[in-house]
Amino acid sequence: MSAPAATVAWAGPDGGALIEVTATGDAAHAVAAHVPGLVAERVASRLAAQDPTLWGPAAEAEARVRLAWTGLHETSRPLLARLAALRAELAAEGIDRVVLAGMGGSSLAPEVLAGTAGAQLTVLDSTDPDQVHRALEGDLRATVLVVSSKSGTTVETDSQRRTIEAAFTAAGLDAARHVVVVTDPGSPLEAAATAAGYRAVFTADPHVGGRFSALTAFGLVPAALAGVDVEQVLDDAAAVAPFFAEDSDANPALVLGAALGGTAPLRGKVVIRDAGSGLFHLGDWAEQLLAESTGKDGTGLLPVVVGADAPELAAPAADVLPVVLVPLTDETDEGGEDAAGAARTEVTVGGTLGGTLLLWEHAVAVAGRLLGIDPFDQPDVESAKAAARGLLEQTPAPEPPAFTDSGVEVRGPADLLAGATTVAEAVGNLLGRLGPDGYLAVMAYLDREGRAGDTLAGVRAALAARTRRPVTFGWGPRFLHSTGQLHKGGPAVGAFLQLTGTARHQVQIPGRDFDFATLISAQAAGDAAVLTERGRPVLRLHVTNADALAWLAGVLEGPAA
Repeated sequence: MSAPAATVAWAGPDGGALIEVTATGDAAHAVAAHVPGLVAERVASRLAAQDPTLWGPAAEAEARVRLAWTGLHETSRPLLARLAALRAELAAEGIDRVVLAGMGGSSLAPEVLAGTAGAQLTVLDSTDPDQVHRALEGDLRATVLVVSSKSGTTVETDSQRRTIEAAFTAAGLDAARHVVVVTDPGSPLEAAATAAGYRAVFTADPHVGGRFSALTAFGLVPAALAGVDVEQVLDDAAAVAPFFAEDSDANPALVLGAALGGTAPLRGKVVIRDAGSGLFHLGDWAEQLLAESTGKDGTGLLPVVVGADAPELAAPAADVLPVVLVPLTDETDEGGEDAAGAARTEVTVGGTLGGTLLLWEHAVAVAGRLLGIDPFDQPDVESAKAAARGLLEQTPAPEPPAFTDSGVEVRGPADLLAGATTVAEAVGNLLGRLGPDGYLAVMAYLDREGRAGDTLAGVRAALAARTRRPVTFGWGPRFLHSTGQLHKGGPAVGAFLQLTGTARHQVQIPGRDFDFATLISAQAAGDAAVLTERGRPVLRLHVTNADALAWLAGVLEGPAA
């Protein structure tokens, strides 16, 4: 029996739409099944009031110190005057290039904010030596480095800070005048930044987790320095916040949350496509929010960010939930029907930038309640970091490859390689591990802004066509702060393809006895080790030169099933 489309929209005082969510097919059934109960239990108003009991006794302690994000559209406003003054100071000195060193929530939201506004922001969220080297090639005299970390001990961000600060000094500049810090109050980084005399230190609300921090100083400072009108972003969020606090069937956050977390059986592969929303890389930001918030205790929502012609959307599998990001000016698509005449399952989301960020945060918190998990912890994120630290401290000899094929070194457990002597055979063995509810994760510890990004552009979709299963593509170590949590704590149905390579440049890290090549190698090896310990199949392919990477891309794209 087809369910009617569930459509909710909220307009501003001038009648213009601010937020719109539509759910059809199984998603509409989920809305009908769960939203009345959420309304009766006053979930929306309790969430807006920062009630920590919404996710059960086990989650209460964590939730008690993680809910301040619901009011950031008001509590972040004291930042505005200070940010405007600092940007004017920098401009007067000819400093107009903003480089952001940060990972996860410290980089993804600023990237969305700046890209949507068309502002120039160099986001350095990688330990790939070539990507770090590129950040050093810009005009350092015109550069301000924003170091963004809740503690300051994140190895990627600390290494980036050390390297760029040394480059400032080598260029004859007063490095402290070119560094701005965003951190938690009382953190080691705040103390170190104050002692070093950095140009400015901003502290964020400590009662907000990283992936919910878009409207804190972590999101607003780098975006504002790059030229984004962050006051308008806060205004957009403030305009819709009252709607999300209403215990009403027409609450867009309840509708989206129910569609995400309430399908039965669970459509746990959330395939996100942007259909002209105008919100730059919003899917990448939502990817972290979904994966890190829900991927634990053996359950979770796997975000799969795709392009327009994604194979996953041609004939969605029973465990796929298509989510389409649309512009507000589009007319609502009532969902239509599939080839069998049933209502097509789909969710469409449209909204202003600030409003959409707040919408997804509320919806994911609601989905966490329906899934029965704590959406604010990330119990498995630290595992890969600890493994990488261990490898850096031990500096063991590199694991020899099982074999090399056309410049590609192949590593993996014996039971996975199973006698393979070519890359194609090894990849075939990995793909053979995919079950009917499985997914493939491609994890590329390479330069996403360089040749690797272009060479591998078609790999994700090609593998999805080959396997007829959802395929994610993450750039390492960036994805460790995002889908890495779900890989290890979510459903054990994934197969993992790790790609590494030899960088063109060698970049030392001042004050450390390892360079960036050693660091990214340890991060990749540590991630693979933890996945293997947890019974996940991992195939590791290391390309020794650019020609080998191009050849490998051809092998991976292979013939469709």
